[in-house]
Amino acid sequence: MDEASPLRRAVLGASLVLIGFDLRLPIASLGPVLPEAVRATGMSPLAASVLTMLPSLCFGLFAPLAPALSRRIGAERTVLLMLAILALGTALRGIAGAPWLFSAQILACLGIAAINVLAPALMKRDFHGHTALMTGLFTMSLCIGAALSAGTTVPLGRLLGGSWSLALAAWALPVLITLLLWGLVLPRRAEVVRHIARPRSLWRDTLAWQVTLFMGLQSALAYLVFGWLAPILRDRGLSPESAGYLLSLSILGQAVTSLVAPSLAARRRHQSGIALTFSAGAVLSLLACLFAPPYTLWLAASLLGLSQGGLFGVALMLIVLRARDALVAAQLSAMAQGIGYLLASLGPLLAGVLRSASGGWTLVALWIVAIGGVMGWSGAGAGRALYVGKAPAASAAATTGTSAR
Repeated sequence: MDEASPLRRAVLGASLVLIGFDLRLPIASLGPVLPEAVRATGMSPLAASVLTMLPSLCFGLFAPLAPALSRRIGAERTVLLMLAILALGTALRGIAGAPWLFSAQILACLGIAAINVLAPALMKRDFHGHTALMTGLFTMSLCIGAALSAGTTVPLGRLLGGSWSLALAAWALPVLITLLLWGLVLPRRAEVVRHIARPRSLWRDTLAWQVTLFMGLQSALAYLVFGWLAPILRDRGLSPESAGYLLSLSILGQAVTSLVAPSLAARRRHQSGIALTFSAGAVLSLLACLFAPPYTLWLAASLLGLSQGGLFGVALMLIVLRARDALVAAQLSAMAQGIGYLLASLGPLLAGVLRSASGGWTLVALWIVAIGGVMGWSGAGAGRALYVGKAPAASAAATTGTSAR
């Protein structure tokens, strides 16, 4: 098949959407069975908090591996390798015990981290003019996978003899299927995203830091929800199944706005307003999950999902919109997801520490408000119609002709 043909682009796009489906399976599936895992393994509250922060911490630590591997073996083959690592890590969660659970989760997140970085660069390179659509489909698929794993892990465990560990391991199957499909669409020769340098050239760029902060803080809120929303709801009197279903509903709501938010953002000259709107919605609805009357929890969880889907879609789109080309997009993606995810790891970690120290959720609520405030500020700055790496005047002039993409 001609590597530049429309057929190959269509197959490549479909494969990227399938990859998106796999990228939150090991993360969203853990929260609903976290209390069972803690009891079975004897983990301390601090260890459980560290377990919930592992995804964002690993994403930050391992993100620099993606550009290095891409330079050597090509972007597509790097994605293939990382899918294999993701499948292995997810499957190893079937071995019960805290050391295996921690090790397997780290391995799975290593695979996800590299794909996180390369996906925006691939979409910028191969789908120029359609990046908003591809970003929306990718994030929608990611949210659907997360929702499915969050809502069905508890029932799946019951079908597997009450084993929470086997239920977690079962999510390796869709990753293996995607791995096989991705192998079939690889080009004969590796298409390398060349010269993806370390993003040091962006470290003195205020706009790049605002994009990084926005990406990191929306992720901090997202992984706080992945790790702690189900325990929060169980503390409020919901059964394990109901808490899992509610988390699934929230994540499913993300699929709706994550599809449309990138297109809405791309049509606007400035994205500051949409970033602020989704930031406020996410904070207020999460606070409602903590303190609102129980009969409003379904509505609060739905609004939370819609807001967080919008945040994630806008955050990914800002990486594309603030970059002049695929090279800069890869550099900005490495910075935003490397440094940003390290920052994001504080979200679920401090939530668990504050919950354990206070015995309630009031301090966690204050932490959520703090995250939301800085997230809104950074989103307003990152939404300005500028390019990273250029003087503001030159960037604004350059952006005028591209803001309607």
